[in-house]
Amino acid sequence: MKNKSMITITILAMFSVAAVGCSDSSKDTPAVQQAAQPAAQPEPAPAPPADLPEGMGPLPTEVPVPADNPQTEEKVELGKILYFEPALSKSGNFSCNSCHNLGTGGVDNQQFSIGHKWQRGGRNAPTVLNSAFWSAQFWDGRAPQLEDQAKGPPLNPVEMASMDETEVVARLTEAGYGPLFEKVFGANALNYDNMAKAIAAFERTLITPDAPFDLYAQGKADISEAAKRGMQKVVEVGCTSCHSGALFTNNTFQKFAYGTDEGVKSVSGKDEDDHLFRVQSWRNVALTAPYFHDGGVKTLDEAVRVMAKTQLDTELSDGDTADIVEFLKTLTGTQPQVTFPVLPRPEGHALSWSD
Repeated sequence: MKNKSMITITILAMFSVAAVGCSDSSKDTPAVQQAAQPAAQPEPAPAPPADLPEGMGPLPTEVPVPADNPQTEEKVELGKILYFEPALSKSGNFSCNSCHNLGTGGVDNQQFSIGHKWQRGGRNAPTVLNSAFWSAQFWDGRAPQLEDQAKGPPLNPVEMASMDETEVVARLTEAGYGPLFEKVFGANALNYDNMAKAIAAFERTLITPDAPFDLYAQGKADISEAAKRGMQKVVEVGCTSCHSGALFTNNTFQKFAYGTDEGVKSVSGKDEDDHLFRVQSWRNVALTAPYFHDGGVKTLDEAVRVMAKTQLDTELSDGDTADIVEFLKTLTGTQPQVTFPVLPRPEGHALSWSD
């Protein structure tokens, strides 16, 4: 009997231990309450510097886009191909990139660009970079939009020298562009207007953000003391009456009594338009020598002096000129990174070129 009682006690003890092991520990041990953690607060945006002149600011991040030519990835890609396409030219030697080289600040750094039969144009090629922000294209503003500008050079006898729109379309068709245009614009869409729309769409992507000045204006970085002095000097002298705002141009046409070019008058025929030119932006100006519509000024230092004297009747000191140049250098933004495209070509024969 004694042994039987011991066995019963042992079994009961085992059940008791098992019951304790399987019990809800939350009933036996108070839960540890974790202290509520405060929500992470976002970092405050850096404050613009106190010395930033009124109106100056970073380059806008969005460009104006016309309602009849919305941006799409496929259209931009087609425009990039066409931008590098020498088949737009009669000889097959010249593309948009020939004069507006994306590897060198959107210009060719020539006084006058080389065109068909190695002719030279009559004006310096302006940069294509940030051109989506301009109120009109060309020095004389004869093209209201990028689409209009893109139609000009292929038919200009000094530039690409194609005979007419039909010739350009026929050459693009022979090259094999039909399916690319169809993908972007729909069936039977390879025409001169759509060519220009695609090129314009690509050019609207060629903006140059994050210049040292832009980062400074956002409180994210600093610029040199010389550049800061130059920034204040352009306001003091009066340069920013035209080269104003985040674009450093007010997008107007102003009289520039320099050289023999008649400017807007060459288009309008009006005497009051004599020597009127669109105010050029200072952005990336350090990359775009030589300067002015005639490309007659080789250095930025000289260009600053000429503008101050011609437009503002001001003789700048060497120190002030150097400071302004240092400020202008801070307006060089991040350059577009563009991969050279593979161009459509027919198999088994070359396209027809002519002099």
